[in-house]
Amino acid sequence: MAPSPIVAIGASHASVQLATSLRQAGYSGDIVIVGAEPHLPYNRPPLSKTLLTQQISFDKTLLRQQSFYGKHNIQLKLGARVKSISRECSQVTLDSGETISYSKLVIATGADPIVLNLPGEQLEGIGYLRNYDDTQSLMPYIKEGKSAVVVGGGYIGLETAAALRKAGMVVTVLEGMERVLQRVTSPEISAFYTKAHVTRGVNIVTNAQAIEFVGRHRVEAVKCSNGESYPADMVVIGVGVRPNTALATDAGLNVDNGINIDEFGRTNDPDIFAIGDCTNFPCHFTNTRIRLESVPNAVEQAKSAAAYICGKELPYQALPWFWSDQYDLKLQIAGINTGFDDIVILGNMEDEQVSAWYFAGDRLLAVDAINSTKDFIKAKQLLSEGQSISKQALKQQ
Repeated sequence: MAPSPIVAIGASHASVQLATSLRQAGYSGDIVIVGAEPHLPYNRPPLSKTLLTQQISFDKTLLRQQSFYGKHNIQLKLGARVKSISRECSQVTLDSGETISYSKLVIATGADPIVLNLPGEQLEGIGYLRNYDDTQSLMPYIKEGKSAVVVGGGYIGLETAAALRKAGMVVTVLEGMERVLQRVTSPEISAFYTKAHVTRGVNIVTNAQAIEFVGRHRVEAVKCSNGESYPADMVVIGVGVRPNTALATDAGLNVDNGINIDEFGRTNDPDIFAIGDCTNFPCHFTNTRIRLESVPNAVEQAKSAAAYICGKELPYQALPWFWSDQYDLKLQIAGINTGFDDIVILGNMEDEQVSAWYFAGDRLLAVDAINSTKDFIKAKQLLSEGQSISKQALKQQ
């Protein structure tokens, strides 16, 4: 009797890389990927950029073509949700009632948008931006000269604002904190992005929390805690995400701001792994446990889990890195800047080519490089090798 398949819950970067790595490592058993969306697994970063404004077609975002899954005997169960995990029976139950046995289970459920649940949120023209269907529901409202309000001034909010502005809309960004990107970057980089958006015609309002959406059937305005009201023909909400850990919690796995895993992707159940945005893992570079929302992180964790399942140890020790595209500004981030106490700025803010080097004492922690690929590559290499660079040497470049 053939062994039960390896089952992955979630059909995105992490699961597709897992299946690919399993096959590359010589695993010949069955692989099943269960995905809640009806679409083939696709690349998510374009959702808030080129896909939303139809600069690229959906086909261009597919991680693999249909033929790839057939060729490598990877079964896709799309449009299906896992309702529960039975660790005792090594089984998952789908919402259809179907059960699938597993030899190893890999949870790659990602993260879900934080929902505001404000008055008027059910009005037409209001949406979140987490999957392809979200972009489809918002596209009819994207019209030149119309007003768009983006609630949230993080990377997703600013990327969305840039895409809508490029599409000719009148765009307002409402950020509840004192500055955009406050949770993730320095005041200097926040100021850079504020200026970049404002000079391109975006209205950025800080210390402004949305409290109500106003309209009859369609949204017409957003009311804020500052007493102001902002006209809106459409609203995109992007105020962060939470790891999707409900299945893991219900199954009795250890969860604390993500599913707790080790450097091989193992949970506290030897037959269950977790990878991607839903995980909380030991970071080799910060010596703490962290959770990341990042495609490179999902891909590298998938490689580690696949290797371990195939009997090889490939601990996850990849340097965290990220990117964000807004207008013609390419931001590349290497490392984690948490705990920085000093910053060195290279380049020229006016020329929109700049890099911010974050230090704790004399130790380099991270770099934000904007249109400065050379600085990003240099920093990535230094950080990956556990090296630093003196602030003096940097300033003399």
